[in-house]
Amino acid sequence: MIGLDTNVLVRYIVRDDPKQAAVATEVIEKRCTLETPGWINLIVVCELTWVLQRVYNLPRGSIAGVLETILTSNELKVESADTVWQALRKFRKGPADMADYLIGARNALHDAGPTFTFDKRAAADPDFHLLAT
Repeated sequence: MIGLDTNVLVRYIVRDDPKQAAVATEVIEKRCTLETPGWINLIVVCELTWVLQRVYNLPRGSIAGVLETILTSNELKVESADTVWQALRKFRKGPADMADYLIGARNALHDAGPTFTFDKRAAADPDFHLLAT
């Protein structure tokens, strides 16, 4: 396996820097194979989602589509893919950030739920409990 950083995925997806996009495309399309897949860890999933949403202003549905493509690729392997799928389903419909849904899902997976938060958007999900201030 080879590890992929967020910036490589961003360049591959948005192609806003032609030189870096070309290098990212070479790595992802030639070096990420069934035998040596590209590894995407949970931090990269969170960063990628944040960058696409906050920096590139992509709509939630487009970001969800990008994540779904990554998750279904045979040449890419996502850490805790089942948990990412669970969080992605909530992200598609809910108001919170992808990172929040991943936090809730990971905590619940380890019997550490609900997750206490001050974030009202995250607290709309049953994996969270809103703390009063």
